Amino acid sequence: MAQEHSFDVVSDFDRQELVNAVDQARREITTRYDFKGVPVEISLEPDTITLISASEGQLRSIVDVLQSKVHRRGIDIKVLDAQKPEPAAKGNVRQVLKLRKGIGEELARDLTKRIRAEHPKAQVRTQGDQLRVVAKDKDELQSVIAQLKAMELDVPLQYTNYR
Repeated sequence: MAQEHSFDVVSDFDRQELVNAVDQARREITTRYDFKGVPVEISLEPDTITLISASEGQLRSIVDVLQSKVHRRGIDIKVLDAQKPEPAAKGNVRQVLKLRKGIGEELARDLTKRIRAEHPKAQVRTQGDQLRVVAKDKDELQSVIAQLKAMELDVPLQYTNYR
């Protein structure tokens, strides 16, 4: 009787680490000389981070600081999906950074098709916003992980529940 091995492919991040990164970015920006006397606001909502500043150049600086803090905290910066800057009240500029979490239905179908094409012995099932990959051979699972890591995707992938 052959034993089956599996792992889950998820796209997630540690919420508390993101909160810490946003707090660190706020602290750094308030101490920087180029932001003295300039209105700067960083607000963290459940699915987005909203940045408000006086100009688009300052928004880019805020995004750079935020990305560096997020990266230092061990979160992949692909989590941050920067939207186009838009005008806000009082002549300021607002930019929304959407937080990517979970594997979407279309991406799940695409990943399933790619895995099945290259690894016919592996079975792939969609479970909500994650994928479960099952195979009899651990080497097959290792090669699936290597294939997924080699892909250039917009979302960060993690591999959990390896059994």
